[in-house]
Amino acid sequence: MALTDFKALTFDCYGTLIDWESGIASGLSELASRAAKQLARDEILEAHARHESYQQKITPAMRYDRLLQVVFKRLAEEWNASYTWDEAVAYGSSVGDWPAFPDSASTLQYLKKYFKLVIVSNVDNRSFRVTNEKLAVDFDAIVTAEDVGSYKPSRNNFDYLFSTLASMGIAKDDTLHVADSVYHDHEPAGAMQLRSCWIQRRYEQRGPGANMKYSVEPSVDYRFTSMAQLVKAHHEDLAR
Repeated sequence: MALTDFKALTFDCYGTLIDWESGIASGLSELASRAAKQLARDEILEAHARHESYQQKITPAMRYDRLLQVVFKRLAEEWNASYTWDEAVAYGSSVGDWPAFPDSASTLQYLKKYFKLVIVSNVDNRSFRVTNEKLAVDFDAIVTAEDVGSYKPSRNNFDYLFSTLASMGIAKDDTLHVADSVYHDHEPAGAMQLRSCWIQRRYEQRGPGANMKYSVEPSVDYRFTSMAQLVKAHHEDLAR
């Protein structure tokens, strides 16, 4: 299918539209400075990914801002770093401070002219409301982990997404899922026969960063290194 054949684009948010790695690293910088050993940026991000994904599995109904408080606590324990609970609460509330990638808002505004735009994100509703101001676009639907009661890669989140799309008159076959994370998005999308587009934000870096490691690259329908490249490809499809 050409990009122009789709009716809806569904987006992961954090890591795809929002530079969560910069947000996470900034939010944990003070805690990491008190660690028993010096930590590189990617070590901080990978430890965060490990604790976050584990907590999402065992407490799937926990709201994301609260879950980040627990992740902060676990990181402090792992790093043998002193902390206060107020610091953990502040970190849990910091999601809205995480910056958007420079190309996110403008490309979403362009894509809004041609597609229904839907968010499906491992976040709580309050945090996303603040984030949405940075993205500067009105999404046609927003599906959060708080809505579903579980976190991606659970198929529950995608079943909920498909139900939401159906209520808008859009079939799964007319939908392209746009995301960075292989673990949270492309692997479950492939298993559920949802076409996907990989925005590979870490294409110039080694290691998984804030995402979980994967051993096999995903089978995706499109692969770009930025949202701007996605828009360029859509321009080209329109010109054909």
